[in-house]
Amino acid sequence: MRALVAALTLALLAAPLAVAQVKDRPAASAQINYQGFRSLAGEVEAYRAGRLISLAEFQRMAREPNTIILDARSADAFQAGHIDGAINLPFTDFTDQSLAAALRNPNVRILIYCNNNFSNNAQPVVLKRIELALNIQTFINLYGYGYRNVYELGEVVDFNDAEVGWVRG
Repeated sequence: MRALVAALTLALLAAPLAVAQVKDRPAASAQINYQGFRSLAGEVEAYRAGRLISLAEFQRMAREPNTIILDARSADAFQAGHIDGAINLPFTDFTDQSLAAALRNPNVRILIYCNNNFSNNAQPVVLKRIELALNIQTFINLYGYGYRNVYELGEVVDFNDAEVGWVRG
């Protein structure tokens, strides 16, 4: 019992120090804007809903001029397999400069997909938590960087289906 009282006393004495440390932390960085992200995500939500397309529409658009299939998965995942004709720019490498170099034209039509578009749940498309699917971050970021002609594969498909056009690495 004495040990429990001593532990509680120590915790109570340390609490003001912990609160002081939190208060002493700097405000959010001028280079990190969570409220701005939330605002951007809210703006994108309705826009994205109208940009979800079927596999047939995805493949039809992919054959048209001024269209790029963007695979934002890691370079390793892309090398292991991807939709035919896709280019790879890992999401973690998105900057104004890298996007401009990869996409060339801010008005280009961009088609995106991610691991969660595939039912296989096998390498190289292991499922992510649905609320963290890469398509969500990719769409928000492309929109935030000024790319508005973005469409997202809105179906779950088997990458072994010939219609998908999967290329194994």
